[in-house]
Amino acid sequence: MPHSSPTKPAAATPRYARKKQAIVAAASEILIRDGVKGMTLANVAASVGLITTSVTYYFKKKEDLAVACFLEALQRFDALVSEARLAADPEARLLRLIDLWLGLYRRIRAGEAQPIVTFNDIRALEKPQRSVVYEAYMRFFDNVRELFIAPELSHLKENSRTACAHILTEQMFWAKAWLPRYDIEDYDRVRDRMFDILVHGLATQRRPWQPHVMDLDEVLQSRAADLTPSETFLIAATRLINERGYRGASVEKISARLNVTKGSFYHHNEAKDDLVVECFKRSFEVMRRIQRAAIEQPEGDQWSKLATVAATLVAYQLSPHGPLLRTSALTALPEPMRPQMLEGSNRVSDRFAAIIADGIASGSVRAVDPIIAAQMLTATLNVSATVNRWFPGMSRDEAIALHARPALLGIFDA
Repeated sequence: MPHSSPTKPAAATPRYARKKQAIVAAASEILIRDGVKGMTLANVAASVGLITTSVTYYFKKKEDLAVACFLEALQRFDALVSEARLAADPEARLLRLIDLWLGLYRRIRAGEAQPIVTFNDIRALEKPQRSVVYEAYMRFFDNVRELFIAPELSHLKENSRTACAHILTEQMFWAKAWLPRYDIEDYDRVRDRMFDILVHGLATQRRPWQPHVMDLDEVLQSRAADLTPSETFLIAATRLINERGYRGASVEKISARLNVTKGSFYHHNEAKDDLVVECFKRSFEVMRRIQRAAIEQPEGDQWSKLATVAATLVAYQLSPHGPLLRTSALTALPEPMRPQMLEGSNRVSDRFAAIIADGIASGSVRAVDPIIAAQMLTATLNVSATVNRWFPGMSRDEAIALHARPALLGIFDA
């Protein structure tokens, strides 16, 4: 007589639900450290004291378990947004969301709440799992966009609300990279500084939005028509990593994008990690060159120089040279690679902080926290790497207005 499978308990059974949640919590910690590619049912099972077949009782494949982790994280973030939306007006909603979000991270750091996965690795999933998570993410994103619907924000068009939602979510996700430099007891101060910068921008007074966009060929000393094979490799890899995430951009996919063999890939690169490092270095160098060129301009105050950098970086994202590698890829890097690349990113942000500090001293920039403002400016400009995907056919000037302007004049001025 054939062996019959045991009847799976109903999901509502408390014991079943507790065990399933424990598996999701353990898998989330592994996802944070190793990503979808590095997570296995075996190492999840070991972390909760089970054998692998016991985990498959709840999740048949590791991809299904990864989906559960992403959906759980989205539910937690979505709950914060829904609570924030109950506040009386847009500014109160924004302050409430920042407070709730920092409260969550405070509890996580204190060991009072489970760590929460980031969403960079969603792109490493294949269909149909990726579609399931993307649909849930879009529901969450639509909820964030609702924060910007109010009578006093009637000047915001649909594209502007979408851009505002992108900017706000990017601030939440990117802060994971810089919040650890602050003690938990400083989070209230961080909240107030972030809120002030998001709402009021950086200008000391109302400024006309007429940013200068520098000539990219001149600044980069490289014409798109004259790109070397190595540069072409880096551009293709950067675009693919932005689309599919660090772990979703395999050697096979990068080679296919360039229509070359894997052998040709390894002729130019020793390994994928080496290529990713070069992509980051290239992006950091582009940002530094644009910063230097703006700083060296004889005319304009520090706020104008910041506007020039921001506008030129958005223009770069849409150019044949672009885009920049998204900073969100940093949090998905293997742990040994992460510190060096974070150091490179921080040096770029520190230069923004120096411009902001000089502007505060000379009176063209409001008295803000330069370090926090610089990290927030970096995150806002990072969003513009996705312009072509979210706003197909958008002009350069429209993209600059949607992504650079809010960083300098305030998010409600999008």
